[in-house]
Amino acid sequence: MRSAFFVTAVALLSVTAGAQVQGRQGIMLPKPPVVKTEPVIDEYQSVPTKIPDPYRWLEDAHNPETRAFIAAQNAYTAQYFSQVKIRPEIVKELGELLKTDFVSVPTKRGDHYFFSKRLAEENQASIYMRVGLHGADEKLIDASKLSEDQNTSVNMMNLTEDGSLMAYGVRVGGADEVEVHFLDVASRQDTGDVMPRARYSGVDIAPDKAGVYYSKLFPHEGNRVFYHKFGTPLDSDPMILGKEYRGEKLGEIDGVGVRITQNGHYLVFRIGRGVPATREDILIKDLRVKDSPIVPLVYGIDSRFGEFNVGDTFYMRTDYKAPNGRVLKVVQGKGPDEWPVIIPEGKDVLEGVNVVGGKMYVLRLKDVKSEVTIYSLDGKAEGHIDFPGIGAGSTLSGRAMDTDGFYTFQSIITPPTIFHYDTKTGHSEIFYSDKVPFDSSKYEVKQVFYTSKDGTKVPMFIAGKKGLKRDGTERLLMTGYGGFALSETPVWNPEYAWWMQEGGWFALPNLRGGNEYGEVWHKAAMFDKKQNVFDDWFAAAEYLIANKYTTPERFAIRGRSNGGLLMGASMTQRPDLFGAIWCGYPLLDMLRYQMFEMGRTWTTEYGSAENAKDYPYILKYSPYQNVKAGTKYPAIFFFTGDGDTRVDPMNARKMTPLMQTSTSSGRPILLHYSVKGGHSAGVSQTQLVQDYADEMAFLWTETGTK
Repeated sequence: MRSAFFVTAVALLSVTAGAQVQGRQGIMLPKPPVVKTEPVIDEYQSVPTKIPDPYRWLEDAHNPETRAFIAAQNAYTAQYFSQVKIRPEIVKELGELLKTDFVSVPTKRGDHYFFSKRLAEENQASIYMRVGLHGADEKLIDASKLSEDQNTSVNMMNLTEDGSLMAYGVRVGGADEVEVHFLDVASRQDTGDVMPRARYSGVDIAPDKAGVYYSKLFPHEGNRVFYHKFGTPLDSDPMILGKEYRGEKLGEIDGVGVRITQNGHYLVFRIGRGVPATREDILIKDLRVKDSPIVPLVYGIDSRFGEFNVGDTFYMRTDYKAPNGRVLKVVQGKGPDEWPVIIPEGKDVLEGVNVVGGKMYVLRLKDVKSEVTIYSLDGKAEGHIDFPGIGAGSTLSGRAMDTDGFYTFQSIITPPTIFHYDTKTGHSEIFYSDKVPFDSSKYEVKQVFYTSKDGTKVPMFIAGKKGLKRDGTERLLMTGYGGFALSETPVWNPEYAWWMQEGGWFALPNLRGGNEYGEVWHKAAMFDKKQNVFDDWFAAAEYLIANKYTTPERFAIRGRSNGGLLMGASMTQRPDLFGAIWCGYPLLDMLRYQMFEMGRTWTTEYGSAENAKDYPYILKYSPYQNVKAGTKYPAIFFFTGDGDTRVDPMNARKMTPLMQTSTSSGRPILLHYSVKGGHSAGVSQTQLVQDYADEMAFLWTETGTK
């Protein structure tokens, strides 16, 4: 089933006759749809002060003219794919890689295990339960019954400590918002309480099961924390925290999460100032004491803190005076300088900590490869979890009182496996392994280090078939991100697997801006240093070309979200390096991104053109303002849709016609605009196969010979 935009669109915008655009493999297209320009001039307080915006009118998604533009662009894109002869083959092969049984890491309550599961022929994962580790699976929530088009998904949000009551979210398409329902596990029936579709940052059922604590985002205002008593009107829910704390405003960029400790004693609030947070405040409220005050464990320090507890004892994972992270034991009433250091900062970045069976399981990245060390609660090293190779592993999931837990391992050439781990014996066994038709033994992955423009050494993973030629004749696919302190570890992806099966190379550089080497690595690409991300990326491409992995015309790149910004910089700064670009759910107009959807929360990463000090450096790299008419741009495929409620689709809507009218290469510039797809996961497997097939078909075709 093709996505909805592939139906023949009404020609509300004209298409110029005559073949003017030439793709690879003999694909011919007319000129793109004619799109009107209505320039708006913005004035800033820095030089240059006047910036034109020819497609401002496309920011209004609901304008009938905008919908006509979308229809015409989708019809144009359909013309392209109707000529891609290998697409049916790609659909079949990607379907085999994607449509396999899937199981999530279980959540344990007593001897009951709760998890998501999707069978190979199903479009969405449902929520299951089994009694005992090896018991029979029972379906609790059937996702297939939620919508006719199968683009509605479910996820488990919270379970009571006895496993008797579950909160689960219902998501439509790829939107971030969910509707919250509650399941009585014993009766297998919903309770009837429903919380409306919204962004929630914590939904935790109260220890007495009489109600639920939740944090809800009010767009452009901020998060508020409420208590809802089951069976009462939602509009009467009392607010527990919101608007301000200790006289300090809690505004749009201040995310507030809420959870209840495992023993039910405390309500914990985590306030993150910006995304990623430049400061995190941790507050607690004693639920055993009526009308108890909200008091801070840590407050007002410009560092990141993440709490976890064992009983009534709190610990903090933090980068405070430790860019690579450390673990401290909280002494309430004192500041972090007076807290005992349980696990000191090391040379490898600390990625995660969890306590299971009275031990701390600490996940670190050693040159972007996962390692887990086991510690006692007083910080004594007691062993390791051994991962089966170079790849991306997790810390141990579970609770402090459990004696068992689960961890995962995967790599670029190894599909994910879930391991069950006995904390008493240290024994691991496979709980579930994805049965993907991919023979890992035929492939290899290695890590290299290359030099960026300013001399910084940057790691990169390269994978492909064993014995694959390095004479510049093979295609290569590279992806990257570089921002928000997110580490790009060598994980499995069916798209990359397909590319390697076809005989192409795959590369993943670990750009600055992530957390691969801690906060120092992240800060090296924030604000006015954002260009470092792009320079790292271009240096990776130059390394791969110089070492004859590929050539520019055979070089495909892809990125989404902040990685979409990376694609925008690639096309505007170094179009000579690449043959084809897939740009998904992208940030592209960086002078105006902060005005739309969740953009304001990212000003702690990028800055804002509304500030005179930020405007010059943002203008210098913002892709939309740096498109130059007459440039020979590569083949480009923009990918977005109405379901993206995080990065406003206006970025791709505006950039598409600007690139179409500016390029002189005669290569295709296309837009895929979906009414279902969005930033978050949630579309059906059938739709996902089609979307992935479009992406891979475009990149493979446009890096082929003429």
